Amino acid sequence: MSWNTFGRVLRFTTWGESHGPALGVVVDGCPPGLELTEEHIQPFLDARKPGQNRFTTQRREADEVLILSGTFEGRTTGTPISLMIENTDQRSKDYSEVAKAYRPGHADYTYDAKYGFRDYRGGGRSSARETAARVAAGAIARLVIPEVTITGWTEAIGPHAINYDRFDRDAIGANPFFCPDPEAANAWEGVIDETRKAGSSLGATVACEARGVPAGWGAPIYAKLDSEIAAAMMTINATKGVEIGDGFAAARASGEANADSMSPGGGGAVDFASNHSGGTAGGISTGQPVTCRVAFKPTSSILTPVDTITTEGEATRISTKGRHDPCVGIRGVPVVEAMMALVLADQKLLHRAQCG
Repeated sequence: MSWNTFGRVLRFTTWGESHGPALGVVVDGCPPGLELTEEHIQPFLDARKPGQNRFTTQRREADEVLILSGTFEGRTTGTPISLMIENTDQRSKDYSEVAKAYRPGHADYTYDAKYGFRDYRGGGRSSARETAARVAAGAIARLVIPEVTITGWTEAIGPHAINYDRFDRDAIGANPFFCPDPEAANAWEGVIDETRKAGSSLGATVACEARGVPAGWGAPIYAKLDSEIAAAMMTINATKGVEIGDGFAAARASGEANADSMSPGGGGAVDFASNHSGGTAGGISTGQPVTCRVAFKPTSSILTPVDTITTEGEATRISTKGRHDPCVGIRGVPVVEAMMALVLADQKLLHRAQCG
C-alpha cells in the first residue's frame, strides 16, 4: 500500500493494522539533541486510548509506547525515530459478518475495489486504531515547537453544540468529551447513552487552536500553512470537512466585516482587531493563533441494520457487532492536536531551511 508518509522536512510513516500484533510510526527529520523518552509520549496516548469510559469503544488497549531507535541517552540523534505500540485486545471473531458484506460508509468496499482483497478485521489500515501512531508522532513534533501551545476541544456532538459564553479552557480535561462547556458535557452524557442504546452513532465537530506561532511560517501557493493543515486533518479517519478560521462563514460576510484590521503594536509588533483568517494570510502565519475546525462523520460500524451488498454483489443487510465508538469524533481531539503539531513542526523546519 502506497502513501503512508506525511510531511516534507519532518516526515512520519505509520505502519500496522487494527488487529495485527502491533502498530507504530517512524519519524524522520527530527532535529538532534532533543530530550525524548517514552514519558514524553505516553500522556498523549493516554488521552486518546480506548476503553476509558462508557462513551467510547470498550476495546481495552494500554497503548504503551516503546522507542526502538533514534535516541541515545534520552536524546534524539537525528536518525529515524521508530515507535511501536502493541495490540493486546483484538477480537477478530466480531468481524465474521464484515468478511461477507460491506459496511456502508466504511472503507470495506473501496479497499476491495482498489486492492482486490482486504483485511476485514476491524478494517485493517482503515481503522481509527491507526491514529494512535499519529498521536505518538505528534508528541515528538511538540518537542520541535516548544514555543507553541496546542489545544483542541469538542465543539459539538451531532447537533448539540457548546455555548461559547460558558467556554472554560480548564474544563477540557475534566470530562470524557474534551468539552470546554461543563453544562454541555453533562447533557452529552445522556445523548451518547441514548445513541449507544439505539445501536446508532453520532458525528462531532472538533476545534483546535495553536498559540505562539510566530509570523512567517508557511509558504505561498503549494505549501500554504492552511492548505497543509487542511490536508493533514483530512487524512484523519472519518473526517469529512475542515475549516480554517471562520471557514464557510467567511463566504457570508462582507469584506469589511471579514477583514482582520491591523494597527501598530508595541515594539514593532502588529495588533489585529480580529482573527477571522485563522492566523494565516497568503498561506503564511500572521502571528495570531492558528485555528481550525474539523467535522467527523458518525461511526460507520453500528448495530442498526442497514442495506448493503455482499462481497458477491448480492443485496443484504448488515449489523456490525463488536466494540465501536458511538461518536468517533470524541477521541479525535488528541489526533487533531497531533496533526496540528506535526504540520507546524514541519513548517518551522521548512522556514528555517529557507530563511535561516
